[in-house]
Amino acid sequence: MPQELAKARERMVERQIAGRGVRDERVLAAMREVPREEFVSESLREFAYEDAPLPIEAGQTISQPYIVAHMVELARVSPGDRVLEIGAGSGYAAAVMGRIAKEVYAIERHAELASLARRRMQALGYDNVTIIHGDGTRGLPEKAPFDAILVAAGGPDVPETLRDQLAVGGRLVLPVGKRTVQRLVVVHRTGPDQFEEEDHGAVAFVPLVGEHGWRDDDEHSASRPATTAAGETGHSGVLAGLKKRLAPGRGRDPVVTAFVEAAEPFADFDALARLTERYADRRIVALGEATHGTAEFYEARAYITERLVRDHGFNIVAVEADWPDAAIYDAHVRRRRRPEDADKAFRRFPQWMWRNAEVYRFLERLAAINDEFADPSARAGFYGLDIYSLGASIEAVLDYLDRVDPDAARVARERYGCLTPWRNEPAGYGRMALTPGFRTCEEEVTRTLIDLLDQRLAYLVENGDALFSAEQNARIVASAEAYYRAIYYGDADAWNLRDQHMFDTLERILDHRGPQSRAVVWAHNSHIGDARHTEMGQIRGEHNIGQLIRERFGEAAVLVGFGTDRGTVAAASSWDRPMEIKRVNPARDDSFEGRCHNTGIPAFLADFGEDQRRDIRDTLAQPLLERAIGVVYRPESELMSHYFEAELARQFDAFVWIEETRAVTVPADARQHGAHPRETFPFGV
Repeated sequence: MPQELAKARERMVERQIAGRGVRDERVLAAMREVPREEFVSESLREFAYEDAPLPIEAGQTISQPYIVAHMVELARVSPGDRVLEIGAGSGYAAAVMGRIAKEVYAIERHAELASLARRRMQALGYDNVTIIHGDGTRGLPEKAPFDAILVAAGGPDVPETLRDQLAVGGRLVLPVGKRTVQRLVVVHRTGPDQFEEEDHGAVAFVPLVGEHGWRDDDEHSASRPATTAAGETGHSGVLAGLKKRLAPGRGRDPVVTAFVEAAEPFADFDALARLTERYADRRIVALGEATHGTAEFYEARAYITERLVRDHGFNIVAVEADWPDAAIYDAHVRRRRRPEDADKAFRRFPQWMWRNAEVYRFLERLAAINDEFADPSARAGFYGLDIYSLGASIEAVLDYLDRVDPDAARVARERYGCLTPWRNEPAGYGRMALTPGFRTCEEEVTRTLIDLLDQRLAYLVENGDALFSAEQNARIVASAEAYYRAIYYGDADAWNLRDQHMFDTLERILDHRGPQSRAVVWAHNSHIGDARHTEMGQIRGEHNIGQLIRERFGEAAVLVGFGTDRGTVAAASSWDRPMEIKRVNPARDDSFEGRCHNTGIPAFLADFGEDQRRDIRDTLAQPLLERAIGVVYRPESELMSHYFEAELARQFDAFVWIEETRAVTVPADARQHGAHPRETFPFGV
């Protein structure tokens, strides 16, 4: 592992930092020297050199490696310099600067982070870096002046306290602007009272909280109206500016105009989570995705879900994943006993859907939120809804019966015998099931489920959750048997069986978790959007989870779709082939995504609920193309393979637009089908 990390560090410097234009050899050498893996939790070490920020303690993040290098280069940190950093966080940036400068002082307002950073410096022998717990907005006047000051948080303006502590010839680098998005500014002190400023583009940092920054209650405020989430000017001010910027041709398009009118822009996912708190009173919040391999869709759903779990009593996260595999993640987030087969989870194609850095970070944060609940039964669980785990579910049923009723286990083994040859290739079962000899398989697997249900009271003595899981696995075997028979015919029956199974599973989870249970559902748009308002239902006779949720729960549920214009995605070229990072084609002009792109708004929420104007809803409900990318993406035949007709404002209750997106971050061992994962729990699965 150390050798692998050293190679990853070198690749990071070459590709992410030097490759993006950082030229200062001292900065590049320092980035090569400092082990970033020592500044993140053990579970995230394998992602230490990915091109992304990572979560650390106290709900904070360690910055993206490039932005650290970029800021240090802008500050022109040199040997012999005395440097001040505001917002030490993990201590990583201070450590990098310590490899260049003579002295580095780093102030951190979170005592936990300051203590950890101090210990890291001691362990690494970086004795020229001093970590101080305090209000960084006041600076460190007793050690001033400083040759360079770096601020790793965004303030409303340049604090005079820091400007005054800058040496003549020194440079102050900091983000300045709103709480959610800022401009990276360099202040150069050219004389005792002379300062010059440079603007180095848009950035997004956490708020700079302190006496000369944002107030602490500003940082945590979630009570402001959703229409002001885009910034101090509010939604109306942003909207007016956007309308001015729209080209005449764009402005005349009624769909584009309707999106502009409906759009509530957001600058980061925390702001999006605040916007979606309007749905916190629902029983079910269903969150879609336009692809199965886009980081922003996972991250956005994670932020929304965390807020609903932490602040609004949601206790179920139900995802488009196999039940036995999701149960391994569930054991982690609810701090339960490590399953013996933890290394087996999510090894079946497409592994990258649930073995990626974005999911791992979410699981860590969800586990931390769960730790705040004194009653373990109140913790949010992570559940799989899907049907594909034929082999794993058979094993799970037999393992449970071996523990509670060995005689029943022996009978179940005999009944499941007709499916045994097809555990690893269940799709082939569909063809064989047409022969008379296989007709009895349906009856046998159903009888095992019925026997399990009949013995429910007796088996409850062992463990209610264990029985519930065993029942669910038995249902999966029965449903999968029917699914793989139906798939042979290639009609709507297979799709409908699968989505009906996923909906039935969701209902059983809600019942199991009690009358006050509330669920967040993650699945593809094609499952979450109401099929009755797409060609799936209107032409192909298919129904889906979203339709079934609406029919059963009505206004107690909300369906939220997601879309993007361009970027990259993790996908395969055909089923069961290796994952690739593919470039997503810009959306077609005659699609909803194309119209969203033409608004000129990079990220927004459009709500189609009753509070929305009727004319806007009607315009956005007219039939138009919509794009869907699953685990397979064929950009060369995109119109045929990935577009379908839909009525967006009827298909969903709301729609989240993110202009440009990137592929999920996937460990190397999850890119190849059948590759053996690292033996860590749960992040090696």
